[in-house]
Amino acid sequence: MKIYPVILSGGAGTRLWPLSRAVLPKQLLPLVTDKTMLQDTVLRVTGWPDLMTPLVVCGNEHRFLVAEQLREIDVKPLGILLEHVGRNTAPAVAAAAQYLVAIDPDAVMLVLPADHVIENQPAFAAAVASAAKLVAGGALATFGIVPQGPETGYGYIRRGAHVAGSEEGFQVDRFVEKPDRATAQGFVDDGRYYWNSGMFLFSARAYLDELAEFAPAIAAAAEASVRLGYQDLDFCRLDEASFTMCPSDSIDYAVMERTARAVVVPADIGWSDVGSWSALWQVQQAGADANGNVRRGDVYLDGVSNSLVRASSRMVAVLGVQDLIVVETNDAVLVAHKDQVQRVKQIVEHLQKTERTEHLQHTKVYRPWGHYEGIDAGDRFQVKRITVKPGEKLSLQMHHHRAEHWVVVSGTARVTCGEKVSLLSENESTYIPIGMNHRLENPGKLPLHIIEVQSGSYLGEDDIVRFEDIYQRA
Repeated sequence: MKIYPVILSGGAGTRLWPLSRAVLPKQLLPLVTDKTMLQDTVLRVTGWPDLMTPLVVCGNEHRFLVAEQLREIDVKPLGILLEHVGRNTAPAVAAAAQYLVAIDPDAVMLVLPADHVIENQPAFAAAVASAAKLVAGGALATFGIVPQGPETGYGYIRRGAHVAGSEEGFQVDRFVEKPDRATAQGFVDDGRYYWNSGMFLFSARAYLDELAEFAPAIAAAAEASVRLGYQDLDFCRLDEASFTMCPSDSIDYAVMERTARAVVVPADIGWSDVGSWSALWQVQQAGADANGNVRRGDVYLDGVSNSLVRASSRMVAVLGVQDLIVVETNDAVLVAHKDQVQRVKQIVEHLQKTERTEHLQHTKVYRPWGHYEGIDAGDRFQVKRITVKPGEKLSLQMHHHRAEHWVVVSGTARVTCGEKVSLLSENESTYIPIGMNHRLENPGKLPLHIIEVQSGSYLGEDDIVRFEDIYQRA
């Protein structure tokens, strides 16, 4: 049996605002370890004897970050499928299944969200091996997490009878939506209920067959999106029209709650989906101080207990409190009681309704060539710190409404301004007039750091006309 990990790296992670944003969601952040959650997930399934190279599904806007993070851990994926729009898990997995059956008609898929924590790797491997035995008999397996308490933030799965001839698996009796506290406690006391992990193991062909029966519109759209898709650099772009027309639904609703082939494998693996700040506090207790505090960054605590405090850009001091979440970033600060963190989504909804941008991106914005960071802004001007990776270059572009002044802080810059190409070194500068074609490159072996001062009547990022771009964004 060849098992292909399929890593789902979609979603915006709004419950972990202000650290997680639409452009840089939680799976692309180093929340639990020094690696990002995507990297931890990929490394978790790397090196197993029966596991193949992973296939990653992500949104178009995250493609370069995903590729870069995989390069950082020296993993070359089987492919990176790009969704033009998010359509939930059933279509994403269907597209991955279509991609896999074209390579291996007998492919088995281990479907894993990119933002989960699994602390007990041997137990996880054992659960996958148990599920593989059931999948060999035609089952579609999901992993039910042995509950550690009456959690109201998870859905539940109630097991039925043992699968014939197996001690590891059970028939799925029913799926249950997120319960209230009393109901969740009843589930835990009952002993037949598991947390719904959102992780699956099944053959690609079996999943597509069941999807065609229970959600034919999704199956047809996913098939077309792969068949009409095309290669773009290191990515496979799903056909935009086909995937956009695909109904949005989860695997549970589209298939697992309807099929007679669903089984659940109990898994006591130290699992969390890190779905809230309190959940992150819980999974990091191994590194907590004597008072149960989890801290990161320049943090000072006095008389504080059972709290999580993160500082990103400045010192954060907290005195005489308990059970708090304090998260500081360059442009936003969250302070919440641990039992109120599910309401963080309301903050994001408020930001959306009031047309603010703090839910979309940080002041530091990553690009395939490096990143830029907003330093200051005012009437008709803004200042950015720009870092260009060695050998990379920005697009050849032009602005209708702004001029730019560049000062090289360190490294070497190759600057195209109209017909002129010049090299600039540390402490040298140049001026890009409004309407002038220009390009910035780093021809050196060290990162290039520059300060950019923009001035003009309009300074939005959409005032960019690209003529040439090695990343095919023109």
